[in-house]
Amino acid sequence: MTSLIQDPLLWILLVVLVAALVAVMRARRTNMALRRKNNDLQNARESVQSDRDRLYAEYGQLNAQHAGDLAAVRKDAEEDTKAVLKSAMRTLQVLADEQQLIIEKSQRRYGDDEQILADLMMIDHTNSQFGRRAQGIAVLCGGWLGRRESTASVFDVARSAQGRIKHFDRVTINTQVNVTVASRAVEPIAVVLAELLANATNYSAPGTRVDINIQAVPTGVCLIVDDAGLGMNTEEKARASVLLSPQAPIDITSLGDPPKFGFAVAGMLATRYGFKVSVDSVSPYGGVRAVILLPENLLTTDVPEPEGGAAKPEPRTEVPVAPQRLTPVASPGGPARPIGTTAGGLPKRRRRGSPVAVVPPPPEPVEHNNEVTASRIGAFQRGTLLGRDTTTMEGPQDQ
Repeated sequence: MTSLIQDPLLWILLVVLVAALVAVMRARRTNMALRRKNNDLQNARESVQSDRDRLYAEYGQLNAQHAGDLAAVRKDAEEDTKAVLKSAMRTLQVLADEQQLIIEKSQRRYGDDEQILADLMMIDHTNSQFGRRAQGIAVLCGGWLGRRESTASVFDVARSAQGRIKHFDRVTINTQVNVTVASRAVEPIAVVLAELLANATNYSAPGTRVDINIQAVPTGVCLIVDDAGLGMNTEEKARASVLLSPQAPIDITSLGDPPKFGFAVAGMLATRYGFKVSVDSVSPYGGVRAVILLPENLLTTDVPEPEGGAAKPEPRTEVPVAPQRLTPVASPGGPARPIGTTAGGLPKRRRRGSPVAVVPPPPEPVEHNNEVTASRIGAFQRGTLLGRDTTTMEGPQDQ
């Protein structure tokens, strides 16, 4: 026994055993501490995740509320802006109409003087462009066009649109159809066509011609505008398509700076009155082909009656430059030939012109001086004043 106690190996073994026990106990305590710490971290992690999820939910609610409040503010601002613009444009339209009456009185008073008449016609033409722009802005702001009581031929509607743009002398009208537009659609179609003609002349080289071809199709009548501009890329065509077929009210603040109203006005009126406008084709001249498709329900067989007290229209070679006026001008193929009269006493005419399929030679320069202008429009005072029987009606009236 004594020998065993004195055996160093035994003491070494005891020391190792005690050390092992101490190490095991320490390891156990460390493991337990780590487990407690891990549990604490796990609880903290779950708490943080819960807080994160709660913050995400609150953020989503705040973001949705912010988006809703912002949309409401934008809608209110848009409506307020449109209301102010609509009121302002209504005032400007009234002033333009009053100015037009003054111009007409001056034309009748000084019509025998070709110099004065030419100057008055230039003022008349400028006033027509001013009225067209005010009219378009009013439409975008929810206004309605004036209501027309009488019908008009589709050719007269095209000539009325021609007279509302700056470069009217570059436009040529070709037609082989003789149809009449219902009274409620006369003014909107003229406004839309004027916007398309303005785009065609503004975005094509000076001096190049712009053709309007009026063609009958199985579903109605097409007014086709061809220019010789640079055309439109895919992105521009896509944006134009959205504006020409709007699915919701158009935001006027999204039209650029300066704003481009043309397609927006055309789309608004086309949707409101039930016809279609497209600009996704290429013209024979390499530019843009814009097409207005008038369905049969906007056409009628009624013959337009002459204005009371107005003389019968006479064939002449001037181009109309007054706004909302459907005055006769020469056809592209020359003066019209009378072939009889209608039930209302108007002369029926056969147009010589036909749709052009090839690029014509450049037109000769036109001398824009008072004497030449006066000679072209000397018979203007004897023309009819169709298109003046409109009264402004606000709200969704049956126009």
